[in-house]
Formats: sequence, C-alpha cells, structure tokens
Amino acid sequence: MKKAFLVLETGEVYSGKWHGGEDRAGEVVFNTSHSGYEEIATDPSYFSQIVVMTAPMQGNYGAHKEVWESKRLWIEGFISLQIQDTGRDQAWVQRLNENKIPLMTEVDTRELVLRLRSGGTPWGALVQAASEAEAKQKAAGLIAEKKKLEKDWVYLTSRKDKEVRRGDFLGGPKVAVLDFGSKENILRELQKYCSEMVIYPSRTPTKELLSSNPDFVMLTNGPGDPADVQVAPQTIRELIGQKPVFGICMGHQVLSLALGAKTYKLKFGHRGSNHPIKDDLLGQIYVTSQNHGYAVDPQTLPVEARVTQINLNDGTVAGFYNPEKKYLGIQYHPEACPGPHEAQNLFKFFIEKVL
Repeated sequence: MKKAFLVLETGEVYSGKWHGGEDRAGEVVFNTSHSGYEEIATDPSYFSQIVVMTAPMQGNYGAHKEVWESKRLWIEGFISLQIQDTGRDQAWVQRLNENKIPLMTEVDTRELVLRLRSGGTPWGALVQAASEAEAKQKAAGLIAEKKKLEKDWVYLTSRKDKEVRRGDFLGGPKVAVLDFGSKENILRELQKYCSEMVIYPSRTPTKELLSSNPDFVMLTNGPGDPADVQVAPQTIRELIGQKPVFGICMGHQVLSLALGAKTYKLKFGHRGSNHPIKDDLLGQIYVTSQNHGYAVDPQTLPVEARVTQINLNDGTVAGFYNPEKKYLGIQYHPEACPGPHEAQNLFKFFIEKVL
C-alpha cells in the first residue's frame, strides 16, 4: 500500500497518510494560523510552496468559495496533523483533490515545524510511494524540475491585462494598483475608500501607470524574492515624488529596493495570523496577519524612510513612512484574511494623510 512522503532536499523524510492529489515540489513552509486554510491556499503569495499548518485540525468548517483570495489555489501541497475527512464533511479534501493539490496528514507536524524553524525552509516534494527509497527518487526529479521556474514569481502570479473596477465611494480618489500577485481583500479595502481602481500587470512602465491619472499608487503583496522582481523597482523609483505610494508585503519590499535599500531572506519567514506589531503611526500594538520569507535591511534604508513599525517577535522592520514624499511601506497584511482586522485603519490613515 502506498504512503505519503514529504522529502526535503536536505535529506529528511517524513511519512504520513495520502489523501489525494498529484506528486508536487515546492518550498516547504509553515503557517501558525488556527483558521483560514482556504484564504491561505488561494493567496498568490504562496505560489510554489508546500504549506505545513501548525494547528492540528484543518478543514473543520468546510469550504466556501466566497472567502477565496484569488480565482485559484496557488499552493503546491497541504500538510496537517488531522483533516476533516468524514461522512459529515469532506469539502476541503474534495477542493484540494479537484485542484490536484497533494494532501498529507498523520505526520508529526511539531517535529517538522521545529526542523523548519531550526534549519530554514528548504525545497521539498510531497509524493506518494511504496517506500522511502522510491519517494526520494521521485522527489529528486520533481525538485530539480521545479527549480527551473522563472525567478520573477511576481510576474508569474500577476495579471497580464489591465483591469478597471469601480469603487464604492464616488467622491473618493482614483488608485492605480500595481499587481504583484494581489490578494482580493486588498482590492476590497481600497474599494471602500476609492472611486476607481485601475489594476496593472507587475511590469507596467511608469508612463502607462500614470496614464489613468491616479491620485495614488498601491503596490500589492506577491510571492518570491523581491530582488528577482523585474521592471517594478525602476517604475516605483520614477513614481516617488510624483505620486503617493503605498506598498504592502512584497509591495513594501520592492518599494524599499526602489529607495536603494536591500532585502534579505529570513530563516523561516513570517507566516500566520498571530504576529505582534508595534505601530508608531497609529500608536498601537496589535496582532497581524503575515506571509513573507524576506525582510528589509534597516541599515540600508535611506534616512528619509523612517521606520515606523517593528515586528515584536524578532525586531525586523515591519513598516516605514515618509510624509514629505508620501510613501508608506507595510510588511504585514492590514487587509487580514485570514487574521485580525486591527490594522485595517492604515488604509484610511494613508489616504487621509497623503491626499
């Protein structure tokens, strides 16, 4: 009888129960959220990642497409200690199977997460095999093939055509959105405050971005290494001083690159909906939703970019702001989904301060 195996490129092998899907490879990461498995799976920031959930039970409240953060699932695999797979409810298992996403349970997720925390997040493969030897052989080929991907993951997840959406506030500003692999809830939050959103592909040049005469520019979240993002850093560099710019997560990181700063890879990233932040802008400490594997080096930020938010877990830069040139970078997700909504007022803060 075949079993499920997670094979890490560093040699470790974990076995468990196979619930369907197809063999796949990706970066193996963990998420500390207790809920929100559908939002996580449909967040483009999880492109090419096998997600290990630290909370033991998943799929326990079914599946509902209205909470999706995009039109498809982006993860390459889903791992949890237990899954709701009974006669009462198999909705999440079925949704993963429909999308051929491999699902493994009955693995010691505590041991696996401790390995990822201590040794970093390696490439790995989730496969079905009759033995560990067969699993290693299958995984090696899958990982090697996956590594051939285009490095600009933002480009791979960004929409390829311009899209125009009407906002809810007819007297509000117009916003140009540079799509790095956006979550839908960023657009929903903007919709509350704006009259119009024009959403552009990630490699849109400055002239085209400004053609809609926006009042400000939003840089969205997205996957991968910000240093691999093409075109956008130069576009943003040309925008600074011309238009107010608000960057979230990957948008925050690419904004920092445009300012001349550098980014670096975190050992195991920040992924979950329980990360504490100290925010000097709103004068609050709150819990946030986060999903990123890179951070901005504060020593390389220009003096004009004042660090205004700090991650209280590890002291990394969680935000910077310049009121004169009117740009704001936020490393976490003020739009939540999943996670607390305590930071959503940052959308209102930015619009009121810079316009």
